[in-house]
Amino acid sequence: MLKIKNYVRVQSLEEAYDLCQKKNNVVLGGMLWLKMQRRSIGTAIDLSDLGLDQIEEDGDFYRLGAMVSLRTLERHHGLNKLTQGAMEESLRHIVGVQFRNLATVGGSLWGRFGFSDVLTLLLALDAQVELYHAGRMSLEAFTQLPRQQHDILTHVLIPKGVRQVVYQSQRNISTDFPTLTCALSKKDGEYTCVIGARPQMAQVYRDEKGLLSGGVTEETARAFGEDVAQRAKFGSSLRAGEDYRREICTVLVRRGLLAMEKEG
Repeated sequence: MLKIKNYVRVQSLEEAYDLCQKKNNVVLGGMLWLKMQRRSIGTAIDLSDLGLDQIEEDGDFYRLGAMVSLRTLERHHGLNKLTQGAMEESLRHIVGVQFRNLATVGGSLWGRFGFSDVLTLLLALDAQVELYHAGRMSLEAFTQLPRQQHDILTHVLIPKGVRQVVYQSQRNISTDFPTLTCALSKKDGEYTCVIGARPQMAQVYRDEKGLLSGGVTEETARAFGEDVAQRAKFGSSLRAGEDYRREICTVLVRRGLLAMEKEG
């Protein structure tokens, strides 16, 4: 059971930051995974009044507030056009519409959950995050920070620009947690592959051996998939074993590359 001693609907980021310096205080986000925990919280910090539920657009970025719901993200025309539908594909299997109406972008990234479809895709898009105290950094750098840091994630920035994107996942059933996630992107001739639900947190892999430098074919796609599968570290869980995940990794990377080449 989750026990909350105090609840504060903060009126500024400064107030939220000051409150979260105490170890037992927690930012609520969408409060979907949090409510399933057995713990006691000193002060629950609600960011709902800070206007962080908007998606803004400027010349270089889409700027997502941390309180933007996954459903809003899923249905955003501009982001789906930018990613050739990969944004919707990465979100549509997450539990159900009711859940996605409440789950937030910030909560999905702050937890750095191994099963996170959101984290997998945003890493492939070279997304950045803005923290109230630490400032702006790449999402990839953010994933390496200690989980116990006391800061506030305020925004996520997705760069614009021409790139090809594909998202794939393997699930035992459509709305279950993924057994493996795979996001691929190509920008300026450079390929980025992200593998998540290993079951550990999503990790970025690049074409270090130049296997795709001559273009994507059935052979080069398979070779890159096998290369990523060998470099990635997999584990076993209730949903899938280590060897199964390694085999699925090769398949998803190959399929993703071929699909991206066909669409391109």
